[in-house]
Order: sequence, then structure tokens, then C-alpha cells
Amino acid sequence: QVRLVESGGGLVQPGGSMRLSCAASGFTLDYYAIGWFRQAPGNEREGVSVIAGSDGSTYYTDSVKGRFTISRDSIKNIVYLQMNSLKPEDTAVYYCAKHQDSYFRVPPVVDDFDYWGQGTQVTVSS
Repeated sequence: QVRLVESGGGLVQPGGSMRLSCAASGFTLDYYAIGWFRQAPGNEREGVSVIAGSDGSTYYTDSVKGRFTISRDSIKNIVYLQMNSLKPEDTAVYYCAKHQDSYFRVPPVVDDFDYWGQGTQVTVSS
């Protein structure tokens, strides 16, 4: 049974850092791309970052380049999203998702991801 569980969200001040974790089970992490998406109230779900299953190539949406880093621990079956220099506009519910394949389209397409976590709230505010 495929399962994704996010953790690590919360409240952080502007300029602060936070690391999100996505614990995966029921499949082999290295065989599939894993993505982080976010959705703020009134907005569509946005692809933030993706890591490919086979070669570990990565994607970042322009607004987070240089600030966010995606990585994975294939032994622990966890994908991380390290977020630095956080801004109020990063406030959203963050979701991790499993892609149907090892590679992914750019920009990432929501419908290409077949399993989703429950989401974790990230709030950037002073």
C-alpha cells in the first residue's frame, strides 16, 4: 500500500528556515520521481520542486530557486525539502506526491502524480 506522510511544517518568521520531510512506504523510492507541491487559499496547486527517480535530477519553480533544496534518503525512504530565506508568499499547504514514472515533465503536471500525502501547513509570518 502506497503511503506518503509529510511532516515539519509550522510557523516561521520571514528569513527563517524549515525542513519538510515526506516519509514514503509501499514502493521503491528510487524508481519514481517525487514532487513537492503547495497550495495557498484561492490559488491552484503549484509544483515547487521535483526529484527524478533514476538519476536524481531536480526541478525548482523560479520563485524558490536558490532558496529551496530537494533531496532524498533512499535508505530511510524519505524525501526532504529544505527551505531557506522563507518569505510570506511561501505560506501554503505543502504536499508531497509520487509520480507515475521515474522522470517528470517540466513544469510538473499535477495529473502525472498518482499518490499524495495529506499536506502540512507552512506559515511565514512575523
